Amino acid sequence: MASMRDIKRRRTSITSTQQITKAMKLVATVKLQKAKNHAESVTPYFDNMYNTVSSLLAMTKNINHPYLKVKSGGKKAVVVITSNRGLAGGYNSNVVKLITGDSRFSKENTDLYCIGHKGIEALTHRGYNITDDDSEVMEAPVYGDATRITRILLSRYAAGEISELYLCYTHFKNTVVHEPRCIKVLPVDVKKGRKKDDDNALMNFEPNPEEVIDMIIPKYVSSLLYGALIEAVASENGARMQAMDSATSNAEEMINDLTLKYNRARQGSITQELTEIIAGAEAIS
Repeated sequence: MASMRDIKRRRTSITSTQQITKAMKLVATVKLQKAKNHAESVTPYFDNMYNTVSSLLAMTKNINHPYLKVKSGGKKAVVVITSNRGLAGGYNSNVVKLITGDSRFSKENTDLYCIGHKGIEALTHRGYNITDDDSEVMEAPVYGDATRITRILLSRYAAGEISELYLCYTHFKNTVVHEPRCIKVLPVDVKKGRKKDDDNALMNFEPNPEEVIDMIIPKYVSSLLYGALIEAVASENGARMQAMDSATSNAEEMINDLTLKYNRARQGSITQELTEIIAGAEAIS
């Protein structure tokens, strides 16, 4: 059995750790509230943007545009959104598993555009090619960051360096539920937005379909990317709050267990001292 000194030292150490996890939980809770409100206010817009563009393109026929066709020769590009910091439970590892567990994304034919240091560390260790690092964006994402990254991706897509574009991030459902997702951004899947009544619908473009698509698609990609960044920030803080809450609760259980052990050891020590005193007194008498 451990000595009283060892038990006391361990209990003090765990108490200090508990104070840190409790403080981190409070910080994550405050950040989560702000990020949650932001995500809930902007997510409907980006969801409708995705559905509207898919539906619009589903009602067009005989349009020969690069954004609607799979290109040959280029690599698959995946924008991976993780966090810059750890201590968030399985938040980062779940996004990494989307890449490593998907047969579409082999190490040879995939270029990763990473936003978040933790994703870069994990995927580099697994042998994937990291083309761009925009981790600083996660500190305070704004729409301008999304448009800048979109311009880079679309220019490489137009040049044939990229054949398909995917977006992997964590969807924020609510405070406790965060769902890792991987969606195909380009080429736009027009079949996904097609409904039964769309076959008879007509879609007119001015001045012509190609110019309209050239204007819509960059906004479409930027909107998806910015929406994913906002949801990722909310999911990260939600995951960290839960992780720190669990750590604080576990520390409390360990402290209670060590306190019980300490009291037992102290009681045993007192009993032994009393026994020795009584035995000494009987020996003298």
